[in-house]
Amino acid sequence: MDGQASALNSHVLVLNKLWMAIRVVDARRAFTLLFKDLAEVIRVDDGSYAAYDFDNWADASAAAHRDYDGFAAQDYEWVRTVRMHIAVPKVIRLLGYEKLPRQEVKLNRRNIFARDRNLCQYCGGNFASSELSLDHVVPRSQQGLSTWTNLVCCCVRCNARKGGRTPDQARMKLIVPPRRPKRNPVIGLRLGSDKYADWKQFLDQAYWSVELK
Repeated sequence: MDGQASALNSHVLVLNKLWMAIRVVDARRAFTLLFKDLAEVIRVDDGSYAAYDFDNWADASAAAHRDYDGFAAQDYEWVRTVRMHIAVPKVIRLLGYEKLPRQEVKLNRRNIFARDRNLCQYCGGNFASSELSLDHVVPRSQQGLSTWTNLVCCCVRCNARKGGRTPDQARMKLIVPPRRPKRNPVIGLRLGSDKYADWKQFLDQAYWSVELK
């Protein structure tokens, strides 16, 4: 993937009109909302916020790209058009949307892998997602359900060793008992990166379940 495509796939946090985090979109969607005047860019600078419409953000990006005073150009992904270089915003705010964010984290393979950080919950090994499976702690053959507290990340070797047994029956031990996450685990992983430090200002614990689109 080239730099331009990578920048357009960057993640942007979306706030509603009341400054509550509601979802994460890619840069393509963010620029569409900005260009249609449905959103504004929010830039965080030492705890204070500055708001920009699309034209003002384009002007600020041009100044930063020419090394004039402004935000640090190296802190952003950049998109090049025929007319300009424009920085990919990290946070945008919708101007006419007041609905509250969804409160429930979806139970799916991606979120379980993120919760368990791609670590097999039996041997502790770190694996690529393609080398992992989901294991029912209490097997379905023993009436185990597909729930947050009964599904864990598991490598192929440990899954084969455990088979259709419980950990006790297989004499295997879980590293961490599975729990329902209080926040979106994928978002939690991104917050570990300095690239998304600006998001922390808006992700109050009551609204951790922003939805990835």
